Amino acid sequence: MDNLPILYSFRRCPYAIRARIALLSSQIAVELREIVLRDKPASMLEYSPKGTVPVLVLSDGRVLDESGDIVNWALQHNDPEQLLRADQTLIQKLIDQNDGDFKASLDRYKYADRYPEKTMEEYRNDGEQFLAVLEQRLSGHRYLIDDKPSIADIAIFPFIRQFAFVDKPWFDQSQYNNLQLWLTGLLDSAMFDRCMQKRQPWKPGDTTEVFQ
Repeated sequence: MDNLPILYSFRRCPYAIRARIALLSSQIAVELREIVLRDKPASMLEYSPKGTVPVLVLSDGRVLDESGDIVNWALQHNDPEQLLRADQTLIQKLIDQNDGDFKASLDRYKYADRYPEKTMEEYRNDGEQFLAVLEQRLSGHRYLIDDKPSIADIAIFPFIRQFAFVDKPWFDQSQYNNLQLWLTGLLDSAMFDRCMQKRQPWKPGDTTEVFQ
């Protein structure tokens, strides 16, 4: 167990969720250290001074502190569900849209009182531009690329989950029927349930928790 990679994570962070899902899919065991963002462990900050999650410390001492790097590292080692099988150019375009303009709109929609330049509804309208793209893609197949999940679905759905739950009644009655079904299916999966189990925050000296 001493040689396991170490994953610092925060359960509700969408970047951390995508990393944990990829690690579960890859069947790579890691030592999971759940943190509290307002009380970050000194050891995590030594590995990654920027202080964001997720952070994966590999057995050889290398540190990956971007979720995309963790996802790619895990799935390039083992990809039994073939999440990397599809057109990577298209997938990366969708992920870039998600992590760029959509994430900015999501933050402003969720915390509209911090961004008085627009109303909450206007920030939601900005985010809906990406929802419409996904809705259209899901009109022809069950997932964003085809009828099987790909890395695009794994990387994007935690952010759509967060957007949907800002105002769940609005999302549930919206016109995004395909997106609603897609999101519900992913949230109901056994892998997501495993990913989101509640854990006590890690502290030095705790027994190792193997996450696999």
